[in-house]
Amino acid sequence: MYIPPALLQVEIDPGAFNPQRIVENYLNFQLVFQNMDVIFAAFLVTISLALLAEVIGIVIGLVLALIRVSAPKALQLLSQAYVDVFRGSPLLVQITILYFTLPLIGIRFTSLFFAGLAALSLNGAAYVAEIFRAGIQSIDKGQMEAARASGLSYVQAMRYVIIPQAFRRVIPPLTNEFVALVKDTSLVSVIGLAELLRAARVLQSATFNGTPLIAAALLYLAVCVPLIYLANALDRRLNRRVA
Repeated sequence: MYIPPALLQVEIDPGAFNPQRIVENYLNFQLVFQNMDVIFAAFLVTISLALLAEVIGIVIGLVLALIRVSAPKALQLLSQAYVDVFRGSPLLVQITILYFTLPLIGIRFTSLFFAGLAALSLNGAAYVAEIFRAGIQSIDKGQMEAARASGLSYVQAMRYVIIPQAFRRVIPPLTNEFVALVKDTSLVSVIGLAELLRAARVLQSATFNGTPLIAAALLYLAVCVPLIYLANALDRRLNRRVA
């Protein structure tokens, strides 16, 4: 792949390094404390958005996964098309279309929060569907045969035998998917929702100081890093049980 040489050039000016200037412009946490109410309110919006979108995404994703593994061929194709569309297109484009384009066909969101929630839920459902599909198909076929032999119907076998086992196996990837969802909430700032990133950018513009962005990054880290370690721990525990 050809890369123009101009794109590879980086100018370094050692004389421009000024620790005091960095502290004043990016580590002035007194400014953050003075606006903590705004940042905390936006943080609550981010967490609420992520939690609700994850719950809705799990419900829709599980339905899509069940359609993929057990529904008639036509419904399977529709489910596959849904997954392909939402996984194959950028989330930012999906948010933009839902909020700015749907009004052209008479569908308008009166709540920025609900618009962001709808986009995140529909997008997350596509990823959750693949997670559940893989989890269901990872269960040994003998489990279904044994359940059916004991007198359970197909639906009962899925409900009481297959899905509970699959759900335990998909907890680690679902946790990782939630981490990605928390970070993806920052994209809804494009429609004007006052979540964490947008609040930080507004404060940055009002104060001409980058510290609010640093504070927002630290809050994202405070949520995501423990979840990443939790997902890794759950994955190791599951692997030990399987082994």
